[in-house]
Amino acid sequence: MTQQDPVEIWHRALEAKDTRLLDTLLADDCVFVSPVVHTPQSGKKITKAYLTAAFFVFGNETFRYVRQIVGTRDAMLEFELEVDGIAINGVDILHWNDAGQVTEFKVMIRPLKAINLIHQKMGAALNSSKS
Repeated sequence: MTQQDPVEIWHRALEAKDTRLLDTLLADDCVFVSPVVHTPQSGKKITKAYLTAAFFVFGNETFRYVRQIVGTRDAMLEFELEVDGIAINGVDILHWNDAGQVTEFKVMIRPLKAINLIHQKMGAALNSSKS
């Protein structure tokens, strides 16, 4: 089996806001580590829900990756954007298995004002997707 390139798939999914690509990208046992939720969220379904909400909360015209460090099984993607006049800086940290499926997706954000704003907006996006 040829390993897929998870970083390339993530960039394509985010740019197109194509949540179907997450079905291939995420391992069934994927864990999502949120900057605001204390407990890691386990499973493909919940990870996909968080990332889908993030597509719309983070996916504005100011979002851009400014640095990318990629290893054989891990990547750190530093991003910047502005939401409601607040400058946000953060990192997406991905870890994947032999098949190139993401087994852990961790997000870290700064400053505190940005974390509070993203917490509010992600909560609203997740709640609206349940409707």
